[in-house]
Parts: sequence; structure tokens; C-alpha cells
Amino acid sequence: MTTPTRPANPAPLVSQPPTISKGLEGVVVDETAISDVDGQRCRLIYRGYHIDELVGRATYEEVSYVLLNGTLPTRSQLVSWTHQLDQARTLEPQVLAALQAMPRTADPMAMLRTAVSMLGLSDPDPDDETLEIIRRRAVKTMAKMVAIVAAIGRLHQGEPVRPPTTGLGHAANFLAMLLGRPPTELQARALDAYFVLLADHGFNASTFTARTVVSTRSDYYSAISAAVGSLKGPLHGAANRKAMDMLVEIGTAEQVEPYVQRTLADHKRFMGFGHRVYKGEDPRAKHLKAIAQQLGETTGEIQWFNISERLQEAVWKAKQLYINVDFYSASLLHYLGIPTELFTAMFACARIAGWSAHVLEQAANNRLIRPLAAYTGPRDLRFVPLDQR
Repeated sequence: MTTPTRPANPAPLVSQPPTISKGLEGVVVDETAISDVDGQRCRLIYRGYHIDELVGRATYEEVSYVLLNGTLPTRSQLVSWTHQLDQARTLEPQVLAALQAMPRTADPMAMLRTAVSMLGLSDPDPDDETLEIIRRRAVKTMAKMVAIVAAIGRLHQGEPVRPPTTGLGHAANFLAMLLGRPPTELQARALDAYFVLLADHGFNASTFTARTVVSTRSDYYSAISAAVGSLKGPLHGAANRKAMDMLVEIGTAEQVEPYVQRTLADHKRFMGFGHRVYKGEDPRAKHLKAIAQQLGETTGEIQWFNISERLQEAVWKAKQLYINVDFYSASLLHYLGIPTELFTAMFACARIAGWSAHVLEQAANNRLIRPLAAYTGPRDLRFVPLDQR
């Protein structure tokens, strides 16, 4: 058998310039059965259910169950699921002590990130990464997330931390722990709907961060604390705080038009407008708008809704920009008595269900997430000894 020989003068390799997709825009990196963000038709689907089918009809407990398990719970399954959340909601003494030791001026998202990481320190099976153990951790973290954020809110106000109330729903429990009194039915339903609407949203930045971390076979708590860190950024979860700051800066509905003109002249962004994926209005926005209006009329602070509505119209007239999920979230959370500094942490309270579902999905069919990069730096440099530099 003749051994093939290499040509004496092989043809030079011709490399094609790589296609760069900044921010991974338009890149499909994997499959998922959890949620579908349909940008062209402006639809959001959870496990086959259009968000319009769920909001106002399914509780966050039901939606978190379907995200993690793939089907809506039966009555007995929902009773068991709710009981699991109820039993896991109380914070461990060491987590509460750590929160109390943090500076009162600390950023709530930094406090939340630290507390989530601490939840893993008391895990009885720290090295077990089976799907059943991950699922148990997800239930624990989902339940405690609202307790952590409520505790952070109380500590920032200089108030004692309140324990959860057994038998009270997920959203109602948060409001009771934060505000120190049972919420009205309208308040509980409003926050529950907010949680449902923000429970998952495809491969957004924080979710993709969680999947990237778990793709290395790191643990659940590392993935979730990394997701919290990603959510903290103003281009992701913190945009809702900026939206409320914008409403406060405007002050009255009569000042909307001057504000719009100043913002256009200064080439600044309108917070709560535009979306990377949706080509029209965010499908969650109409539900949040309706809830914000109802809360505004009930509380007698309708001015925040009026400013929002007039701003929505003015920005559309000036730039044809659609609102996103952050826009009416701002006034909705404000009407519930939630301090603006907690708005991004509220996002995390909702999104923990989606993060957990994606961690489970990634772990079940894992491939290390390791993209390539196009190098643009110098080549073939020669080392220069220290005394010659």
C-alpha cells in the first residue's frame, strides 16, 4: 500500500472572515421546550400556553409548576406543590444573620446575590447534581426568594424582618412580609399576575448566564447567583427602576411633552421602550397596563398611570417606539408599596421559576457552552527583555 505524501508546496490556506453576531443577536444556540419568544408575531408561550391564557387565570404557583414539570398541575399536585413552597419559605438563621450584618446602604441585588449563594452552604447534598436534587433545590430557592427580598426591604427601612405566614399564597406572602400587614385581594392578585408575566422569557441574558454556568457542571446555586448578577444590569432587569425614576422626573402629565423633547434633543433613551426581539408591543405590556390602571384608581394615585399613558403616546408619535415589560411594571410595583430600590429584585422573584426550569433542561441534555471569538489583536510579536523596554 502506497503511503500518500504531502505536496512539496501546498496551496496556502484561504480563511474566510468569520461572521460576527455581536451580543449573539439572531444566533440560535440550542433548543428549549420551556418558552417561546415569538418576536415577529409578538407572542410569549409557556410550555405551549400563550401568556394570555394564563395571566389572571393561573396562579404563579401553577405557572411555576408547569415551567418546571411541563404540564399544569392537577388539584392534588397543586396542593402538594403549594405545601412544598409553604414549608420551604422560612429563612435559615445563618442567611438572616448575614443579611442583618450587611450595610443598610448595600444594593438589594448584591444582597440577594449573596443570600442565594449562601443557600447552597446548608445543602445536605452539595455534590449531588441529579435532576431530582436540582428540582428540590429549585423549590427551596423559589420559596425563599420572596422571603429574602422582603427581608432586604425591611432591613433597608430599619424595620424588623417578618416571617412568612403559613397557608398564604406566594405573592400575598411577599406583600405581608414586606409591608407588615396582609395585602388586599386586589394587591395579591396584581403581584401574582406580575410574577406570572415575568416567570420566563426564552434565552434572555440572565437565563443564558444560568445555562452557561450549569453547562460546566457547576451547581444550581452558582447558576442562580450568576443569573442574579446578570439581571442586576440596567440593560436587563434594572430597567424597571430606571422607568420609575423617569416617571418621577417627569412629575406630572403636563410635563410629558417637554420631557420628550428634551430627551430627543439630548439623544437619550426612553426607559421601558423598545425590545431586542419583539417587532411590535411586548405581549406582557397590555396586561401590566390594565393592572396598573386598576391599582392607580384604587389607591387614588392615578397620576403615575396618567403620566405613563401620555408618555407612551408621545414617544410613539415622536419615534414609533413600542413599550416593553418594564414600562408599566414601574407604576404597578409602586402602587403596591414596593420601594423602587427593590424593583429589580422583584424581577428575580418572578424569574426564579424560569431560571430553575432552564437549569434543569440544560442539565438533562448538557453540552458545554463555549463559543469562539474572532481575534483582532497583533500577531508574531517578539519578546523584549525587561531592560530593553
